[in-house]
Amino acid sequence: MGRPTEVPGTPTTGSGWDPRSRALVSDSPAVDVSEPSWGPAALQDASADGGTVAGPVAAAAGSPPAETAPQGSPERRTHPCARAPEIAHAAPARKLSTGRRGPADPVKSLMHRHRELCERAVDPLEIAAGLEAHGVTDRTAARYRHRDVFSLAEELFARVPGRAGEPAGALSAPAHDIRTRAAWSLRALLPGAACLATLVSLRLTDGVLGGEARLAIGSGGALLAFIGLAVALRTGPLSTGGRSAGAANLYGCWLIGYALYGEALLQQVISGGPEGPWALTPAPLLGFAMAVAPAAWCAHFFSLHAHRKLNGSHALEEFAAGVRPLLFGAVAFFLCVVTGLLCLAGLGTGGGVPVGAAGLGVLLLLARLLTVHGFPEPAATGLAAACAVEAAAPALVLAGRLPGLHALARPVDALVEAAGTGAVPAMACGAAALGLLTTATVALSRASAHTAA
Repeated sequence: MGRPTEVPGTPTTGSGWDPRSRALVSDSPAVDVSEPSWGPAALQDASADGGTVAGPVAAAAGSPPAETAPQGSPERRTHPCARAPEIAHAAPARKLSTGRRGPADPVKSLMHRHRELCERAVDPLEIAAGLEAHGVTDRTAARYRHRDVFSLAEELFARVPGRAGEPAGALSAPAHDIRTRAAWSLRALLPGAACLATLVSLRLTDGVLGGEARLAIGSGGALLAFIGLAVALRTGPLSTGGRSAGAANLYGCWLIGYALYGEALLQQVISGGPEGPWALTPAPLLGFAMAVAPAAWCAHFFSLHAHRKLNGSHALEEFAAGVRPLLFGAVAFFLCVVTGLLCLAGLGTGGGVPVGAAGLGVLLLLARLLTVHGFPEPAATGLAAACAVEAAAPALVLAGRLPGLHALARPVDALVEAAGTGAVPAMACGAAALGLLTTATVALSRASAHTAA
């Protein structure tokens, strides 16, 4: 094929090959194409401006490429030129890759996934607690290019629209107002005060009033104590904040009732009864009523220092390691206090103190802590297990009286012969308290258990 004929001055709308005349027509002024530019610079200039690279196409057709107007010239056009028929299929079109690429910003996808949590949170620590409740750990945060969940929560909080310039406040801790503390402390003293007043009234009216009058005084005092307990549990550190705790309260009443009458009932059943009225042991009721105030202070101590640990921690493991000693310390302190109060109550009432009463006190405290911090199901399960063991003891003894079922009563008889009737509630409440302590160690060492309501 010969060299294309140059036709100067021909009006065209673009440059390209004329299929009829085989002539190269250009809208630019006539230039000499006898020495075309074949270097890489020419290819780069042509492709950078968006025009068609004529060099390789012309080389494939056996003809030199046509020079285009200099870059920036008003005559330069970006219209694609049509290929010559003999090279129409020389260069097949390149297919675009449609492979899906991963997100350039992984934190953005996490923010969309937890949009409601990020918009509702009042500070980064609440977001961190919510992420941990959804299973996000420090190892998971590393996949989002953050060293821990706390730093990831800070970025999520900063990205929420309208909060970029707001200062990050600390998670709301329990109130430091002295009057607020004094108010719930006085309410926590109401059950113990009612029981003490009832005990003093019964002592003063001994031999003066009849049995019916004394029974009325005792019943009224017990009613006032339960009302005071309800008021103390409605507000303060032992308040559940509106969470349902009906099952746990029912199981707790059963356990307290067994502490008052259970040992006497079991003794009568083992001896062939029951016969006559059951003897009342008032010391546990008085001891538990006076222990409500120490329980509230232990719960307040644990909650306050757990919030401080949360504000100063930079990793979930660090927070958990700091909270566990607080929990063990609060439980151990309450165990010592409730044991001392039960001994004083036994001396004041002139009766003995059940062996399992101290274990019951710790069990009730752990169940209340779990309920307050959002875990009512494990609390109710632990209390129900203790109730089941205490109810099974006299039931097995009664079932052993049936023909052929004597073996059912042997475990209870052996336990009572070895350690007395108090061994049954001690074993039931002690085992349940140990199980709840294990559960609380795991549950209450999570940041999500200490978020503000």
